[in-house]
Amino acid sequence: MNSVSPQAPSLLLVDDDVIIAESLQYVLSDEYQVSLAADRPQCIQMLEQLQAPPQLALVDLGLPPDIHKPDEGFALIEYIVEHFPSTRVLVLSGQDDKKYVAGAKKLGAVDFVAKPCDVAELKVRLKRQLEESAHPLMEQRPIKGIVGRSPAVELLRMQIKQLADSPYPVLIQGDSGSGKELTAQNLHSCSQRADSPFLTLNCAAFNGELLESQLFGHAKGAFTGATESRRGFFEEAGNGTLFLDEIADLPLDLQAKLLRVLENGEFYRLGETQPRKATARVLAASNKNLLEAIYSGHFREDLFHRLSVLTIQVPAMKDRAGDQLLLLQHFQKQLDQQLVGFTFDEEAKALWQSYDFPGNVRELRNIIIRLSAKYPGQTVKKNVLEQEMNAMKSRQGDSGEIEMYRDKLKSEGFQLNEELKRIEKQYIELALAENSNNMSKAANMLGVNRSTLYGRLDRSEV
Repeated sequence: MNSVSPQAPSLLLVDDDVIIAESLQYVLSDEYQVSLAADRPQCIQMLEQLQAPPQLALVDLGLPPDIHKPDEGFALIEYIVEHFPSTRVLVLSGQDDKKYVAGAKKLGAVDFVAKPCDVAELKVRLKRQLEESAHPLMEQRPIKGIVGRSPAVELLRMQIKQLADSPYPVLIQGDSGSGKELTAQNLHSCSQRADSPFLTLNCAAFNGELLESQLFGHAKGAFTGATESRRGFFEEAGNGTLFLDEIADLPLDLQAKLLRVLENGEFYRLGETQPRKATARVLAASNKNLLEAIYSGHFREDLFHRLSVLTIQVPAMKDRAGDQLLLLQHFQKQLDQQLVGFTFDEEAKALWQSYDFPGNVRELRNIIIRLSAKYPGQTVKKNVLEQEMNAMKSRQGDSGEIEMYRDKLKSEGFQLNEELKRIEKQYIELALAENSNNMSKAANMLGVNRSTLYGRLDRSEV
């Protein structure tokens, strides 16, 4: 066995295949202090006994008891990331299906090396992770605006630090109002691109030519009103970061053009035939299920795989137990120049801490603003807080309904008459069911006379 200096970096290798484990230990032990574990329980026991966590962990996904599934490997990655955040986890596995790669990186793995691996390449990738872990830039550029001490928020901060300097796109997922844009801003500000522009484009805010022009720019005369040439967001971002919010609303033809940029760095201004080079890093966000959008034909599967190699899930407030009071203090401090603060009595404070804020951080902040405006310098009681929470729920319900209608309106082949017929048919069926098919009672419930109901029944063929 090769000798290694006591100052050599530490590496934990987890693999149930004895031959592979001992072979890798042999070839890596000239540069690393290598510890071996064959399964998740043995690895956890070893980690708990070490005086200091290993700098690197190289984890196989297919671990006992079922070596043909990634469940044990995923569980171990999650454990290491949560309990030993300074350890950088790399995956070395023969289970290199795209969904396993994405799953491992979503849990916090920083790299995925497929078996069989080239030893020289493996050493390079291990060394790169050591260099990134020691990068002073992370200390110089702190994460800003992400408030909380819950495990979910600590994991989010750690993922931001791990992925900030990666050149690859990151797909940021999370519920509406959870803080996806703030996460994107921190990925930029914690990276070496921090001194270059950070630009945000909401893909739901523009349609057709206008959106393409916003992204890629246009030549003079490319369309009506294009009186001069214009740079798009990719050019304006330069070597910085371009954040594409609501990526699920990007039209299919532009999805193909975005895929081209991500694959070879080329794009065309609208109305031009010469390609231009893009050097900006792309971050994308969505509060919609992109897999469902793929199944319905509204999102390209190849673009999804290109965007989602690295993913971050921004936690919802319901997963951030204990952060409610910290966020209250944070936003009250932010607002103290414009609004006089309020306090909660004990019952209201307990309600605040137990409420799951379905509208997430945005809802929490809006409630604070409203209470500050209505009750400056006063003590807010539980019943008052309940009224504000109920009012916010009502608004969110309206907003969700509008969003549903917007999605239908944008769906391919939408026909207003057909949609109205479908809704009318559902109401008629419900009214008849509620009244045991009694036409008079059903007509009364619907607010129409019997002859009108008969006419609509014939039309809808209920």
